[in-house]
Amino acid sequence: MTTTQSPTPTTEASGPIDFILLEFPRDRLTGAAGDALMDLVERGVIRLYDLMVVSKDDDGRVEVLEVTDPMSASGGFSYFAGARSGLLGDDDVAEAAGAMSPGTVAALIVYENSWAAPFVAAARESGGELIASARIPATEVMAALEDLEPSS
Repeated sequence: MTTTQSPTPTTEASGPIDFILLEFPRDRLTGAAGDALMDLVERGVIRLYDLMVVSKDDDGRVEVLEVTDPMSASGGFSYFAGARSGLLGDDDVAEAAGAMSPGTVAALIVYENSWAAPFVAAARESGGELIASARIPATEVMAALEDLEPSS
């Protein structure tokens, strides 16, 4: 079963495209992240372009794992076998591996925030144009929100 969705044609509005690299200790793989990702895709919240599972052994050797085997370290993501648009290449795998700790497995994911496509289309119809964008780390947001809470 292939869950790859075709990239949105350039004539249609699309949501922002992001990538994430999620690192997991080998002994804590449960498949829960794969289930949560599947839910986001099935509900149309995101459109998955690429998913690669990268393993880095204790000696630093790196391997891209096939996501087809539910019993492998990539098993939680086996539902997404074939999710490849061609956006990720060898350079991306090398950069991901450089960020990984030895003895871990990571999922390198490229996805579209498809929930935003209607907003993007409406903005374009009104002459709107994105002139800046940034990701605020969740830890910074949580710290700022905690600072706003009244002291007891």
